[in-house]
Amino acid sequence: MCGIFGCILREGQAVKLINDGLKRLEYRGYDSTGVAIINNNQMEVRKDKGRIEEVITSLRILDMPGKIGVGHTRWATHGAPAMENAHPHTDESDSIAVIHNGVIENYLELKDEMIEKGHIFKSRTDTEVLAHLLEEEMKTDIGLQGAMLRVLRRIKGSYAFVVLSTYEPDKIYCARNESPLVLGVSENGTFCASDVPALLPYTNQVNYLRNGEMAVLSLEGYKIVKISDGSEVERPTQEITWSPEMAEKQGYTHYMLKEIHEQPTSLRNGLRLQERYLELLTQFLDRGKEVFLVAAGTSFHSCLAGSYLFSKLARLTTFPVVSSEFMERYGSTVGIDSIILTVSQSGETYDTLKAIDHARMRASTVLGVTNTVGSTLTRVARAYLIQQSGPEIGVAATKTFTSQVMVLSQMALKLAKTRGKLSQDELDEYDQKLHMIPDWVEETITKNEERIKQLAEENMNEELFVFLGRGISSATALEGRLKLLEITYVPSLAYPAGESKHGPISIIEEGVTCVFVCPRGETHSHIIGSIMEMKSRGAKILSICEEGDEDIKRLSDKVVEMPKGIPEELSPIVYITPLQLFAYHLAVLKGLDPDMPRNLAKSVTVP
Repeated sequence: MCGIFGCILREGQAVKLINDGLKRLEYRGYDSTGVAIINNNQMEVRKDKGRIEEVITSLRILDMPGKIGVGHTRWATHGAPAMENAHPHTDESDSIAVIHNGVIENYLELKDEMIEKGHIFKSRTDTEVLAHLLEEEMKTDIGLQGAMLRVLRRIKGSYAFVVLSTYEPDKIYCARNESPLVLGVSENGTFCASDVPALLPYTNQVNYLRNGEMAVLSLEGYKIVKISDGSEVERPTQEITWSPEMAEKQGYTHYMLKEIHEQPTSLRNGLRLQERYLELLTQFLDRGKEVFLVAAGTSFHSCLAGSYLFSKLARLTTFPVVSSEFMERYGSTVGIDSIILTVSQSGETYDTLKAIDHARMRASTVLGVTNTVGSTLTRVARAYLIQQSGPEIGVAATKTFTSQVMVLSQMALKLAKTRGKLSQDELDEYDQKLHMIPDWVEETITKNEERIKQLAEENMNEELFVFLGRGISSATALEGRLKLLEITYVPSLAYPAGESKHGPISIIEEGVTCVFVCPRGETHSHIIGSIMEMKSRGAKILSICEEGDEDIKRLSDKVVEMPKGIPEELSPIVYITPLQLFAYHLAVLKGLDPDMPRNLAKSVTVP
């Protein structure tokens, strides 16, 4: 996710509003900043890596004159944080400036096409390709609006594009597919931004651009057209009544709740991995004689789920290990034939980096999955993938878990295909189900949130929770328990359900709440036995199960029903969402701040 702000003013200096707007959007991205202004029909672009305040000051951006401009604060997805990768990106004549939030899936083939036509690229981003495509189209007499529509019809992926051009120096062009973009109007001008908070100081009259739409902004307001056929769209403005604080969280009370609700979008982005990098990582995995999955906290639970996926789908044995334990357990044995697949949201976790530094010294191959381009992990890994979940402000990771498991699922399927371990029909079915995951997560949240809030109220005074799952669902149980522990501080345990008879069952007594994760699949009959064991000792049973699962419902005191058809192997991505919501609502009911749990930090970068 990145922050976008643009404006056309009757009175005032555009760059001052852009600066203020970007500051309100800094939570969306903060590794680089840039501004493009048109003054007297001349385009000027100033940009660099660094936070807004640093770049604005060092480049004297507030001195730029002009009443029309666009600005961007970046969270890197293609190309490390650097001046040349910062937005805006321009064509070769500096007549077109483009800023972008999202992921262009087919940018490599489009870039190759432009290079063959003689275009020279300055950055390693996917965004720059749009500027060159527009430059190429403007060699005809189609005009800027026609060029925009023609180029947008070729783009595959998610995007919120904003384009400024000296071809039409009094207009701003915007387009949206999946990545948010909001238009605003006032007596003094017309605005666009990636979120409402940036607009509220200037107007509360907004219009949300929808998927497949382009808007043309001018001093007179804006015109919206459909990208598919260029037909005009009539839609009235909306009045926003949120407070500035609520607006920053898009109307949600806390960042954690906002980020839980963002997961369908982050998962759709996570499905847009670059095929060549996905293939490169799986080639390394296939070559290794031993594969370790190294991570900490929530990312370790992602690795646990990943280990089941690699085993079940690709028949690859992997060893998930907590980063801080890696050197003690395996430090003396790893070597040139070892593959270290490292998973870290920040790419800066101290124990994780220490573990892979040791492995690299012993000639092991380090691979990475992270959310942060330019992090230490991306610099030291032989190859890496970006999980595409955008900035995560809440300390308790939510998007991180689901996005990482989504990436690991795609790696496992790609490796299964490489190794010939699944038939083409099986691969096609898993791929189809994988692309249904974002919709299933959206359905789960929409249908169940009020139900889960009620369950939190009913369990508000519980002193102990026990989370149990079988197979891959044991990873879901562990992550659900971690969310509860992190933000409610309620003592809780999590175990593979079959292990409960080897100790945990001793603490089960009348009234203790056991939370069972029960997807359909090979472990279903076993989890029924585990529920019966706990129920016979007086436990209250709360089960997360498939809709219409009468066997589980009959044994449970309370259930949360999930969409039908989710394969057990992919279930953690969907089945974790009720547990995230349960932890969140329980924390709020207890009067706690889920965004700032005590004693915890977002990224642990110290020993």
